[in-house]
Amino acid sequence: MARTGLFFRQEGLKHETGPLHPEAPARLLAILKAFDNAGLNPEIVEAEPASREDLLRIHTPEHIDLIQNTCMKGWTYPDLDTAMSKGSWLAALLAVGGAIASCRAVLDKRLDNVFWAMRPPGHHAEADQAMGFCLFNNVAIAARWLQQEAGLKRVAILDWDIHHGNGTQHAFYDDDTVYYASIHQHPHYPGTGFPDERGLNNTNLNVQMPPGAAPEQWLYAIEKMILPEFERFDPDFLLLSSGFDAHRADPLGRQLLEAEHFAEMTRLVKKVANGRIVSLLEGGYNLESLGVCSVAHFRALQEDTP
Repeated sequence: MARTGLFFRQEGLKHETGPLHPEAPARLLAILKAFDNAGLNPEIVEAEPASREDLLRIHTPEHIDLIQNTCMKGWTYPDLDTAMSKGSWLAALLAVGGAIASCRAVLDKRLDNVFWAMRPPGHHAEADQAMGFCLFNNVAIAARWLQQEAGLKRVAILDWDIHHGNGTQHAFYDDDTVYYASIHQHPHYPGTGFPDERGLNNTNLNVQMPPGAAPEQWLYAIEKMILPEFERFDPDFLLLSSGFDAHRADPLGRQLLEAEHFAEMTRLVKKVANGRIVSLLEGGYNLESLGVCSVAHFRALQEDTP
């Protein structure tokens, strides 16, 4: 059985987004409850808040300052969907710091892989803009840290959130040392992610799913379209943007996946980068299905790679 760690910090619950907001603290509580009910007691990854230097790997100084002031001074951010509170600043720093610490734990072979269950999520965050519930792009910063600090040459990112990760794509579109692949519903927010967007030297891949796509289409996309590209790219590390909002019960999507399909998608990618994987939570807004899917995903990460 693989040594699969978990990153979670209580400060993630202090990122308050207001009543009825789908990206709520209850999401993390639902995951913890599901883990407890399943009898899972994983090793917890320890982390420090990210430094400004870490944030600058992807984001502009102006963006960082605006997010800090919005959180700490109670400013109103232009994107009203992306709510923030005073506790959001430390939560966001720990989210990024946790992504980095999770990567370090895998590189140091203290763990085989890690599931990062934290918030705020990140894949919509642009270099200079928060949007889609995302303040800083956790997965993009982790990818740059892997290259700039750990010395890895090639990093792959697979994003199976139902929404296209516009921020992640833009961060690496003209960089052929990071391969970004996304499966997402179309048409859907944020309206980006078309198949002809291939990036530098074909290191960007978008697979659009129509509303109501069969789960087999998602599995086919990974096995027959994305994995051959990753094999060609030969990455040193794999980061997953693991949104669970393609579940049939999710209120923000119109897909038909069940927990077992997320587990199977996880198994399909276990051999990429010799199993060096950190999975970062993105979306998933039905609390019950979010918990069940997170458990199924975690257990699949724990399985020995055949």
